[in-house]
Amino acid sequence: MSTQTLTTATADAPPPRHPGPPRPGLPATTRKWLVRGLIAVILVIEIYPIFWILSGSFKTQEQFLNEPLWSLPTSFGFDNFVTAMTTGNLGTNLLNSLMVTVPSLLLILALGAGAAFALEVMLWPGRTKVLLFVVAGIMVPAQIILLPLFTIYYRLGLTDSLWPLIITYVGHGLPLTVFLLATYFRAVPRELFEACALDGGGTLRCFLSVGLPMIRNGLFTVALLMFFSVWNDLLIALTFNTRSDLATVQVGLLNFNGEYGSVAYGPLFAAISTTILGTLVVYLSINQQVMKGVAAGSLKG
Repeated sequence: MSTQTLTTATADAPPPRHPGPPRPGLPATTRKWLVRGLIAVILVIEIYPIFWILSGSFKTQEQFLNEPLWSLPTSFGFDNFVTAMTTGNLGTNLLNSLMVTVPSLLLILALGAGAAFALEVMLWPGRTKVLLFVVAGIMVPAQIILLPLFTIYYRLGLTDSLWPLIITYVGHGLPLTVFLLATYFRAVPRELFEACALDGGGTLRCFLSVGLPMIRNGLFTVALLMFFSVWNDLLIALTFNTRSDLATVQVGLLNFNGEYGSVAYGPLFAAISTTILGTLVVYLSINQQVMKGVAAGSLKG
């Protein structure tokens, strides 16, 4: 390459860009500390209510009435928890909630997964219309079906048991479950089901051996969603509970209201703390599977 060529190339090259004036805005260090401060504020907003309820469960009734709400307890005895368990029947309420929540979740997941597989993976005429009909149930609010359901349960003689709650929770949770699980089944490659069929597997084997393992994280996500929906429900449980010994946790919390509107704050906070800790344990135990399920749904759905 000659000197003339280098000179021509240098002459044709664009002039070097000089750094202009600094862009308006905050320095990177300031933005970093602002983000950290915002995260700290969000953490305080999220954690402080739980801390406030936990600290309130150790206070006496006099502290609630005579001291500010944000004051800390002077002692850390478990009298309020004992009162909540004995006088407030919290143990019976927790047992009733478990007896309602566990069968409801199992039925919702089993029926929802089977229906989603049949409506999304299996090929048969009219399956799209049936899927739309099932998903339309999401738009039916629970408030408008309580009175007809109560009449049906009363005529069938089911009002003195927990079956009305289980049946209602299953029926109300199935549309959303079918919709979500059908989305997860849609992301599963069809070649896997075809290979299962070529190996001689029937519909049930392909569903159990291929379909369910592939949407495992989706099942955890739906299970957690339905668990919170069933465990924290008050409206349906309050409507169909005709006996105090069948009250769930949310209904049992109303028992801490005494005559003339007086409230036993210490036992009430202890009962709420026990309920919150139970739900936190369930969430933390399957947190990773839920995050994977949400990520899979956001990427493939």
